[in-house]
Amino acid sequence: MTDRERFIEIYQHEIRREGAAQLLEFLTGTGSDFFTAPASTRFHNNFEGGLLQHSLNVYDCLRAYLDRPTAKELFHLSYSPESVAIVSLLHDLCKVNVYKPGTRNVKDEKGVWRTVPTYEFNDRLPYGHGEKSVYIISGYMRLTREEAFAIRYHMGFSNEDDPRNVGTAFELFPLALALSIADTEATYFLEGKKDPPAQPGGSGS
Repeated sequence: MTDRERFIEIYQHEIRREGAAQLLEFLTGTGSDFFTAPASTRFHNNFEGGLLQHSLNVYDCLRAYLDRPTAKELFHLSYSPESVAIVSLLHDLCKVNVYKPGTRNVKDEKGVWRTVPTYEFNDRLPYGHGEKSVYIISGYMRLTREEAFAIRYHMGFSNEDDPRNVGTAFELFPLALALSIADTEATYFLEGKKDPPAQPGGSGS
């Protein structure tokens, strides 16, 4: 099963909310590059299909986090499969249609310059990060308050001007903390920074 097939299977099985089918139609249509976009320009999953893979990795990490005895018995965390799928699979919709293919010059292990493919960031809807994902999703289906806050604050303290907002969001909406942890695990443990291979015959200065 490909990543695309797995994403669609999970989405259709778990997310039955009004408007969900229309959102999936957008993601799979020609107006969206969700299934081919990278997850970043030069860092984690910076390759074609990286965003899709990252979304599935976060889904797996969030499910694993919530399945822990500590999360269930000590933290009393319990969320529907639909909420788990929504916040994890859709948390980075802000990255749809913002990465454009390009190239850059890097030195290989022998000190020779090579031209390698990369991505440039060009956001024509600059509405922030987590808040932009909430905005896009809300155009199709209604989020619960906890789902909205989880997606909004999934970057944790690394993408917030006022850290007090993050702490308050984590206290009020534990799913936000759980999603942030899952996103961090996926980014740094499963993915990490990987430079694309040099293209044959490339050169630069």
